[in-house]
Amino acid sequence: MPVQRLSLALDRAYFDWPEGRILALRPPVGTDGLPPDRTQVVHGFRPEFTAWDRAGYEVQPNAEGAFAAAYLWVPRAKDHAKALLAEAITRTGPGGLIVIDGQKTDGIDSLIKAAKPLLPDLDSDAKAHGKILWGHVPDPVSALDGLLPSPTAPEGWETALSGFSAGAVDAGSALLTDHLPAGIRGDLLDLGAGWGYLAKTALQRPEVTGVDLVEAEYDALEAARRNIDDPRARFLWEDAAVFAPGKRYDAILCNPPFHTSRKADPALGQMFLRTAARLLKPGGVLALVANRHLPYEHTLAECFAEAETVTEAQGYKIVHARKPRQSGAARRS
Repeated sequence: MPVQRLSLALDRAYFDWPEGRILALRPPVGTDGLPPDRTQVVHGFRPEFTAWDRAGYEVQPNAEGAFAAAYLWVPRAKDHAKALLAEAITRTGPGGLIVIDGQKTDGIDSLIKAAKPLLPDLDSDAKAHGKILWGHVPDPVSALDGLLPSPTAPEGWETALSGFSAGAVDAGSALLTDHLPAGIRGDLLDLGAGWGYLAKTALQRPEVTGVDLVEAEYDALEAARRNIDDPRARFLWEDAAVFAPGKRYDAILCNPPFHTSRKADPALGQMFLRTAARLLKPGGVLALVANRHLPYEHTLAECFAEAETVTEAQGYKIVHARKPRQSGAARRS
């Protein structure tokens, strides 16, 4: 459960929601204090999107319309946080209430510096290793140029602020493209595809008949859609943990995430390995890149009869795994 700074602030009458619609930008599931009947939750991360939808909220991957107030949960990426603050201010307009909530470890203090010149009456309360802030959009609205990040995507590519490696090609992904299995062909899955770097590289091989790009971050998948103009590519906004396409693949490419906060969480990558084993054909191959220190060997042995580390370089390891064990794929971390 998230820290309930919002409900505490409302209980203490630090502020109250005005009449009208409320915009909630990337709130953690279970956040108290958001009225279901007039809140539009905006979340591009598929597992959170699904959970909010099941909780009975109106939920969209991107904001639509105008609002009387906005609640912003601060994401880890600084440029993403600034872009969300700009959207909150733009969508509410003069007099709109802006509430900003987040952990110190995720950079809320940095966002406070950006917000103070834009919200003159900004006030705050600190609790549970984080802060909640509230203020109103002035009339006229201050210029938001300082919140809008300069383009930093690799040349020839589009990326997403909410996605992994927004400013450059990830070194691990680049290493994996140099060590793809020989003779890779047929129907491929890029599991955790991001903005499409691995998939586009694989599609350069004429023996590849199709690539399914599975990505949980909506904006990253939309960037992949713009980066790849190939009829063999299919773009799927899905949660890797429950992805069930009704088929198996000849090869799976994977550069799995290993954290949802500042602290590494190997269980997240292990879940990707189990999904790969569940979806790989008996004669197929998983091509995996991971940080060298991550403890995936036990899970690889549990899920695959064969797993070979083909190289270690630049702090990464490249593994080719074959002969999936369905019993291992079904186990939980």
